[in-house]
Amino acid sequence: NMSIKEVASNRSFGGWQKVYQHESEECKCTMRFGFFPPQAEIKKCPALYYLSGLTCTEQNVVTKGGTQGPAAKNGIVVITPDTSPRGCNIEGENDSYDFGSGAGFYVNATEDKWKTNYRMFAYVTKELPQVIRANFGDKVDGDKMSIFGHSMGGHGALVCALKEPGKYKSVSAFAPITNPIQCPWGQKALKGYLGDNIEDHKEYDSCELVKKYKGPVLDILIDQGTNDEFLKRELFPDHFQTACADAGVKLNLRLQEGYDHSYYFMSSFMEDHINHHAKYLNA
Repeated sequence: NMSIKEVASNRSFGGWQKVYQHESEECKCTMRFGFFPPQAEIKKCPALYYLSGLTCTEQNVVTKGGTQGPAAKNGIVVITPDTSPRGCNIEGENDSYDFGSGAGFYVNATEDKWKTNYRMFAYVTKELPQVIRANFGDKVDGDKMSIFGHSMGGHGALVCALKEPGKYKSVSAFAPITNPIQCPWGQKALKGYLGDNIEDHKEYDSCELVKKYKGPVLDILIDQGTNDEFLKRELFPDHFQTACADAGVKLNLRLQEGYDHSYYFMSSFMEDHINHHAKYLNA
């Protein structure tokens, strides 16, 4: 079932910022995603997927991210999925902000309680692109995709690009959780969704994945605010910088003086990131 239903539509930068919902096979629930096609009314455009952070829905970046202007300028469709399945009635799914609802961590869960619905890796990398292709084949060039995200979503973007070599033309992140096996957020989520085996956790850790990356050349852009309250406890961009250097993977890590973890930070550098992806998507 690939059918979708429009739930919101707002004129923006010459295009329409839409929100759609559909019944997800992977997550076994109704999922929403934002969809902004600028020039896609007249020609097929490449797709840029944005993965949001903890507690977010598809709405946060749609309303606060400032994606529409740079996307319109570059002729890129920006697709913004939710961060987890919703309303699955799993005991405990709404108990904490950093696990369950709003905190899918972009993994395919294997623990019994979560494995039926919490399949956000498969949803983002396989199902959602299929839904887009089925419904917007005339608007979206299904062979040209890139991915970026913030915090948990930055982790998700890096993991998707590193686990699926060649699927994405480029990848970038704002303040990503780069080394989840080493931080409280990541340890809680990976243990909860995947069980106790650390080897399983490493399959969703960018620092571990980049060590064995064998795909096409990646040019990774990361922006990180120096006043980010989570920098030293949860994010560890220096760990990823070391791992990329050891693996010979190109990383442009930019420390942005005085910026925090919020959308004030992301919206300030959103144009840089969309321009970074446009280099590869419009090549």
